[in-house]
Amino acid sequence: MLYMVIERTPKESVAAVGERFRLKGRMLPDAVRYQASWLNDDGSVCYQLMESETRERLDLWISCWSDLVTFEVTPVVTSADFWAAREANSAG
Repeated sequence: MLYMVIERTPKESVAAVGERFRLKGRMLPDAVRYQASWLNDDGSVCYQLMESETRERLDLWISCWSDLVTFEVTPVVTSADFWAAREANSAG
């Protein structure tokens, strides 16, 4: 399952997030895969596309960062998968 994760970091914690990442990396548990990320211009908002077999596994990763960052998590599918499923459902 793919998840769009929006991380919001208070401006005073941006440097701490960067330092933890330099020291420990993403700290991903097994079965959680980083796909891509984008930051706003001051680093206070990060949009990440993550893949995880379960939401519980993703929550393990979130727990490593939740002291510095707040998270909004939305399950997503690719546009191609969405339209293929819609077409398959309308054909049946």
